[in-house]
Formats: sequence, structure tokens, C-alpha cells
Amino acid sequence: MQNVQRIIIVDFGAQYTQLIARRVREANVFCEVVSYLTPLCDIMGKNPVGIILSGGPASVLDADAPRIDPAIFEQNVPVLGICYGMQLSAYTLGGTVERAAQREYGRVPVEFDLSSPLFAGMKPRSIAWMSHTYHVTTAPEGFTSIAHSENCAFCAMADSKRRLYAVQFHPEVTHSEEGQLVLRNFLYNVCGCTGDWTMSAFIDRTVQAIRDQVGPSGKVMLGLSGGVDSSVAAALISRAIGDRLTCVYVDHGFMRKNETESVREVFTHQFPVNLIVVDAGKRFLDKLAGISDPEEKRKRIGGEFVYCFSDEARRLQGVEFLAQGTIYPDVIESGSVKGSAVIKSHHNVGGLPADVRARFTGGLVEPLRMLFKDEVRKVGEELGMPHDMVWRQPFPGPGLAIRIMGEITPEKLETVRESDAILREEIALAGLDRDINQYFTVLTNTRTVGVMGDERTHDFVLAIRAVTTDDFMTVDWARIPYDLLAKISARIVNEVPRVNRVVYDITTKPPATVEWE
Repeated sequence: MQNVQRIIIVDFGAQYTQLIARRVREANVFCEVVSYLTPLCDIMGKNPVGIILSGGPASVLDADAPRIDPAIFEQNVPVLGICYGMQLSAYTLGGTVERAAQREYGRVPVEFDLSSPLFAGMKPRSIAWMSHTYHVTTAPEGFTSIAHSENCAFCAMADSKRRLYAVQFHPEVTHSEEGQLVLRNFLYNVCGCTGDWTMSAFIDRTVQAIRDQVGPSGKVMLGLSGGVDSSVAAALISRAIGDRLTCVYVDHGFMRKNETESVREVFTHQFPVNLIVVDAGKRFLDKLAGISDPEEKRKRIGGEFVYCFSDEARRLQGVEFLAQGTIYPDVIESGSVKGSAVIKSHHNVGGLPADVRARFTGGLVEPLRMLFKDEVRKVGEELGMPHDMVWRQPFPGPGLAIRIMGEITPEKLETVRESDAILREEIALAGLDRDINQYFTVLTNTRTVGVMGDERTHDFVLAIRAVTTDDFMTVDWARIPYDLLAKISARIVNEVPRVNRVVYDITTKPPATVEWE
């Protein structure tokens, strides 16, 4: 992003690095994550107003521990070290780091020096989240302790003249009671940030950037899945270049109820584009005939999707640019923390045949590549996109095909599609659609005996899956009220054919995954 204040987060392999970035963005300050092997000249070339050194799993005392150019502390740019970042700062600048006699993990009461700008407005004593075996025992020259706990004399240290700060705890996690205030104080009190990172400003900048990249007559093609990322990308590009955008939506027949109609409505009337809807349901069903193995399903669907998209790409004339809804976690996770500068191609580009990729001589248009998912949703809201589309839940590429155990048939698709619609409707009516992060139905391959009316039935067991999570790396099952579950179950059994029993999946991840296949 040009002409916006920027914080650089140097990643040392911490599980919380992306969370630090999200917390900075939540404070209306733009940030980027880079590997610790990024040359200092490249970091400073981004003109950061501040630098954050992340945590990490290593010990600074290990011979092969991640290091950083010591000159980073001499750039007259504020630095905040977090956990490993603090230990590395102390070690690099001549302090002492030792194995703690008493390790600290979890919630720890910490005493703060409120005269430090890092802790302005905080309580003198509050809970911070610790996770360390090693700690600083002697601060480098020029540093003083500005926070301590019962077992740690240096919970935070500072050289205020050089604007160098470090904390042993993790301010980015919600378990640290005033952690967000610590980060905000660093951003505003120390770095002098003005809070110029807003979604409305992002839209204005991005629309202009798309126009500059594509030019006055350039044409763009985008593979539209109906998901949040590709839909918001399409709306942004549409605002920038109007009908010079062509969207290809491949309906493989495994979409949820009314989703294809919703996509058609939005991108025909609200954000008019040249929309190509490929009705490929029969083509995909034929490809999956007799297939029960979940991995084989995924491979066949993915391969057929590439063929469908490629067929349309070959038919289009004069389209120089290919657009995709890449978002920032894709960029971060596709790079190596150990320093690989190469970001791998994403599946919807890398999977295209070489002759198709070669047609897009202008290159890629990725308007969302610096945004997190929650920011993408905010952009969608700012653009006036429909609530259901902006807050669409994560939906697997193979769609309902992997929510049907065993072989897929048109009848099974109808069953899972109708039951899923009932579940979503009732969750929304109960006001829980923003509290439960993902919820759907699964048609099992198990039949059980039931009684409906005066007749014996032998129909399918249908499962409900509903989970809560912050990051989808771990999930817990949602505690849906029993009365609501009873209502959902009754509606499904009464209204959906071929189901006589409903069960609720109460398994966490791990050991299970979110999807069943």
C-alpha cells in the first residue's frame, strides 16, 4: 500500500505472528509481516514508522537460533520486541538471557510502570499472558525494567531515548487483559501513528491502483466462486473498471441452496460485470459416478474445475489480466519463515494449463492480497454488498460433494442442500449466525430404522456440525441451545426426504477436522 503509515513485523516463527498483525490492523494501522531473514535494507526500504519483533519457539542461546542485523536498533525507528523478540533484543544489545528457575506459562499478574508511554492509561497491576522458559536477567546498557512479576524482574524493558521497547508477555492475545492497549500505546505514543488505515481509505487507494495497473482499456478475467474473497475482489475491480471485468462462475452442482441465483443477481444488477455462468452440474456428476473416496472426489472436482475455467478462458478475446481473491494469510503461509523469498502460485493460477496462463500477458490483479479475512468482510460491507454474501461461511471448493459420505447422487444432493438451508435459516432466526463460526449438515452413509406415521422407514442419518473458533486451527463444538436443536431436527425430519434421524457432532479439532471429508 502506498502513502500509508506502515509497521513491519519481523517473524521468528511464532504461532501468534498473524495475530499481532491483526491487532495492529484493528488499531487502524497498516502492517506487513516479513521473515527474519529479510535484509535490513529491504525492511527500511518500506519506510516503516515502527518495527515489531515477534515471538518464536527457539532459544536465543541456541547456536542456530534466528538472529537479526544488530543495525536494526540504530535506524531511529521505534522497535518493540515480544517474547523471543525481547530476548533477542537483550542478547543482541549486550544483555543477559538465562533459563528461568521458574518457568512462566499462562495468566500471570504483572506490575507496570505507568510512567512509561508503553503503559499509559493502564492499571498498575493486571494479568498478562506468559509463555517462556528463558528470560532476561540483565538488561542491555541504556535499558531499564518497566514491568515485573513475582518470578521475572524484566517483564518489560525500555530505552526510551532510542525508543526501543520489549515485553516478555504476549500483548496480542486476549488473555492479556490490557494487551491491545499496550500495542496501541506503542503505535500511537511511541511510533506517532495517525490511524490512517481504514477500509474506506483502502477502497479509494485500491480502486486507483487497479486503474493504474490495468490502464484505460485493459480487460480482466476473474474466477468467481461465490465465496467472500472472490466476490469482494470482483466488486472492487468492478468499481474500478466497470464492464471491462469478466467473471466466470462455474456451478459444479454442489453449491448450497440459492447460491448461484444470489451470485447472478449481485453481479448482474448491483455490481454489473460480464458474467459467464457455466452450468456444469451434469458434467461433474458424471465425473464422480461411482466414486466414494473423499480424496478422489476432491481431485476429480478440482481437475474438472480447471478444465471448465480453461475452456472459458480460451474463448475470451483481448483479456490481458487474470484476477484472484488472494488474501494476506495466503501470502504469509505460502512463504517460508526460514527465508524463502518465493511465494508459491495459488491453486487457481498454478493449476491452469501453461497455454491458458500465457494468455494473461498483463499478469495478476490481486486487490485483496494485503487484507485479512475480517478486513475483506469490512470492505464488502463498505461496498454495500449483501449481508449473506459478505458473511458467507467458509465453504470448501468441492462444496456439498464432501458433505455427502459415499457416492454422490442427485437425490443425496437434494437432501443435504435442503437440510443445510433449514439449519442456516434457524441459526439466523435465533440470532446466532455471527456467534457460530461455521455450521452445516452432513449426509452420512448410514441408514437406520425409524417410524414415521404408522410406517417403518429405513433412511439416512443426517449429522449437524457447528463450531466456534478464532482461527480454524483449533475449534470447539458450538453449544447450540437444546430447544433450537430440537426445532432444527424436527424440521429436517419432517421436511427433507430420505432422513429419519438427526445427530449432533460434538467433537473438537483436534482430534477431528471441521469437515467430515
